[in-house]
Amino acid sequence: MHNLTIKQMSEKLHAGEITSVQLTQHYLDRISQYDAELNAFVTVTPELAISMAEAADKMLAAGNGELLTGIPIAHKDIFCTDGVKTSCSSKMLDNFIAPYDAYVVEKLKKVGMPILGKTNMDEFAMGSTSESSYYGPTKNPWDLNAVPGGSSGGAAAVISAGLAPMATGTDTGGSIRQPASFCGITGIKPTYGSVSRFGIVAYASSFDQAGPMTRSAEDAAWMLNAMAGFDERDSTSLERETPDFAAELNQPLKGLKIGVPAEYFGEGLDSGVEDVVRNAIAEVEKLGAETVEVHLPNKDLAVPSYYVLAPAEASSNLSRFDGVRFGHRCEAPKDLEDLYKRSRSEGFGAEVKRRIMVGAYALSAGFYDAYYLKAQKLRRMVRDDFTKAFESCDVIMGPVAPSPAFNIGEKSDDQVSMYLSDLYTIPVNLAGLPGLSVPAGFVNNRPVGLHIVGPYFSEAKLLNIGHQYQQVTDWHKQMPEQYQ
Repeated sequence: MHNLTIKQMSEKLHAGEITSVQLTQHYLDRISQYDAELNAFVTVTPELAISMAEAADKMLAAGNGELLTGIPIAHKDIFCTDGVKTSCSSKMLDNFIAPYDAYVVEKLKKVGMPILGKTNMDEFAMGSTSESSYYGPTKNPWDLNAVPGGSSGGAAAVISAGLAPMATGTDTGGSIRQPASFCGITGIKPTYGSVSRFGIVAYASSFDQAGPMTRSAEDAAWMLNAMAGFDERDSTSLERETPDFAAELNQPLKGLKIGVPAEYFGEGLDSGVEDVVRNAIAEVEKLGAETVEVHLPNKDLAVPSYYVLAPAEASSNLSRFDGVRFGHRCEAPKDLEDLYKRSRSEGFGAEVKRRIMVGAYALSAGFYDAYYLKAQKLRRMVRDDFTKAFESCDVIMGPVAPSPAFNIGEKSDDQVSMYLSDLYTIPVNLAGLPGLSVPAGFVNNRPVGLHIVGPYFSEAKLLNIGHQYQQVTDWHKQMPEQYQ
């Protein structure tokens, strides 16, 4: 059953050929069989999943089911889930049981989607490898020596290994698209504000964006339909009519103009990745598209500006974790100052501490103008580059990451190299644009994704391109042999 598409699962559920309980139990059995070696789940919720599956079967029997009703899902452990531990893979929240549902969880519950559990991630979503988790690193199903990417590495791994048909992810600087590339699945970061951030534990509020992670572009379209929408509890939520993201899936690509940035194919890009991406673009050209060269001259400013702005926002957002209200509290504090210092030093991992300190420094008196304000100006320049590029093309295509997945521990002592793995994804977050990663091939038996970026609110077009590409390729159907 784990080889079926979401639409095929839905058809079988509605026809009564399978039940949600059977489908959910199938995935729970696979989690029991394989997750010990992958470490992709922080929490598995079998009793909750089966009870929700039973309720979904009643909805289906009564004729009240929707397309996703009865299909199980895994949630990244950054989404508050009522009655379930929501830890952000941090010791700081290891004992936190969320008292409410995030907007996304709430919406998908109403549809009738059983929750399999919460997936592992980089602590507080700070990382590109899922190695900074308090619960240990997640492994890449294609090669257990490799990282799955991050921060949504657990979500990508469970889909790649067939432990869940879909999962929620969040993307602050590439955290949906990069693990999607590394694990050979499909992931989309919608336009900033399209999916409510309510109930998502905040990292960098002006960047964080929830999105779907699935096997195919078609599956992602159905899932995004269920996730998107206005939420008055989120001040950054966009009050606009939610389109049908699956409506354009079968539109032909004749006349599509693809922008190929010269800056994306230079020094630092793995030659194997370049070959895979160029071959993928050529396949889209065969479908009637044409390529034009565009320029993003400020691409190299994106990473340094992001690593000032995001830590600055993180230093503010994470100040609430102080050992007083919730989360980890140190033992026998001498006084209030000792309580704060030891609770935070014990509760946060090294990467989180590093970013909090960088952010606090950038916002401090005397350095605000030199760092934070200047980074905001660079952010505007990066956004303006995209605006100009889209004057001559419909979408931009290129690599998701400079290399395929690297080995666990390979970049642990080289933070700059680690940060540069988000070189192609971070600009999209700086500008608030939508971006899609679809499987496009392999380098040394490790997956590589094609990155498709569009103007604001072009998710349906990106998914259309991804779907049409997946009609003539089978990269998205491939699974690691040991999990088939």
